Amino acid sequence: MAQHVLERSHVLPITLEEAWSFFSTPKNLARITPPEMGFVIREPFDNAPAHAGQRITYTVKPVLGIPLTWVTLIEDVQAPHRFVDTQLKGPYARWWHLHTFEAVEGGVLMRDRVEYELPLGPLGEFAHGIFVRKRLEQIFAYRRKVLDELFPGTDRTK
Repeated sequence: MAQHVLERSHVLPITLEEAWSFFSTPKNLARITPPEMGFVIREPFDNAPAHAGQRITYTVKPVLGIPLTWVTLIEDVQAPHRFVDTQLKGPYARWWHLHTFEAVEGGVLMRDRVEYELPLGPLGEFAHGIFVRKRLEQIFAYRRKVLDELFPGTDRTK
C-alpha cells in the first residue's frame, strides 16, 4: 500500500489557548466539516477536551451519501501544542492525523499532517487518483473557509 501525505497550515488571529480550546473539543469537528459529509458524533460520547485514550465514533458519508462508521482514537496529547488522532475503524487502511499549534506574531500557526493509506491495493490507488485526494483537499479547503469566518482577521499562511 502506498502512503499518502496531506499537509496544510493556516495562521488564525487567536491565542494559543483559544486555538486549543476550539480544536481539542471534539464537537467542533462537525462545525468545520462539509455538511454533505453527514458528519454526526455517535453516543455515548465523552465530550471532554482531547485526551490520550479518548475514542470518538462518528457516522460519515464520504462517498455517494453512503453512511459508514469511523472510530477515532486520540493517541497522543501535548496540550496546548499538539494532538494525534488515528483511525481504528473507517474507510482507510491507515489514517494518522497530527494537529499542531504554535503561537506566532498575530496569532496561532495551525498545522495538519495527515498520513493515510487506502485499502484494496491497486483499486484503492486508482480511487485515490480519481477522487480521494481531491475530496480530502476539498474538505480541508472547506475547513479553512469556515475557520476564516469563525476567526476573522489577517491570515498569513505559511
